[in-house]
Amino acid sequence: MHKYIIMGPAGSGKGTQAKLLCKGYDLVHISVGDIFRWHIGHKTKLGSKVQRYLNQGRLVPDEMVADVVKERLGIHDWRYGFVLDGFPRNAPQAEFFLESFDIDAVIALELPEEAAIERMQSRRLCQGCGLDYNLIQLRPKVPEVCDNCGGRLLPRDDDTPDAIRKRLADYREKTAPILKLLQEKELIVSVDATPAPDVVQAEMRQRLGLVEVEEPVPVGV
Repeated sequence: MHKYIIMGPAGSGKGTQAKLLCKGYDLVHISVGDIFRWHIGHKTKLGSKVQRYLNQGRLVPDEMVADVVKERLGIHDWRYGFVLDGFPRNAPQAEFFLESFDIDAVIALELPEEAAIERMQSRRLCQGCGLDYNLIQLRPKVPEVCDNCGGRLLPRDDDTPDAIRKRLADYREKTAPILKLLQEKELIVSVDATPAPDVVQAEMRQRLGLVEVEEPVPVGV
């Protein structure tokens, strides 16, 4: 069983890399962002709260994130392991989580701030199936149209320049103590997120000591 946490600033490709790793090794991708987007799309009470924070360019409170992660992990559908994306959010959460789960490694994706901003402003989200695109590295075959369902592709509501810079600043401030704690426990595996997704994935698997799958994993699936 493999249990990983993946971390990195917005725009570093956490979701893409987590999905590729999960597809290759039959792991479950537990994405806090995906869970929140589902609630927003289904207009739940939690979704309405999350949407208000996003509209203000603010991060969802740590307590709300912790509750969502605890509930999701309690489903226990991760027979071969999981990749947790979007948690922990602070050092106390990280300490508690490490005491509760035997984590194999924490994947830290590294990306310069300007590159992160450029990528986020190039992101598009399908209004039909929720598939993510990036107009820099993962373009749809037909502009503004989803390859999967034909739905319309639009920028995310929270990907405005001001909101992006605020999220990056909040990430740096809150992540520093978490990374320090994880580094002390020798769990950090740092990966340069600047290259193309398939290159990043290959480097990640090598750093994690995983046996490569026989067939290459297609990017964007």
